[in-house]
Amino acid sequence: MKPVADQGRLFEVARRLIWWQTPEQSVADPVRLVAQVMALGTWDDIQTVRKLMGSQVFSEVLEQAPAGIFNDRRWNYWHIKLDRLPVPPLPKRA
Repeated sequence: MKPVADQGRLFEVARRLIWWQTPEQSVADPVRLVAQVMALGTWDDIQTVRKLMGSQVFSEVLEQAPAGIFNDRRWNYWHIKLDRLPVPPLPKRA
């Protein structure tokens, strides 16, 4: 993933979607942050991430998505939207 120049806007998104840790901690784990945006974010959150990190980041996150973030509906939606078919099973916790 490419570095983000305007982390302030990313901190705002992180503060709302990953409330149990600091925005700095959330931004330091971009896969988890983007997965949270994909699973729980608003349209504006998704557009902010796309603008700051690029469209490719969503496909990258699907390849290494942490377990327990996506539900079936969002998992299927993103795979279909990004034309990554067939849709694999959701990641599971070990």
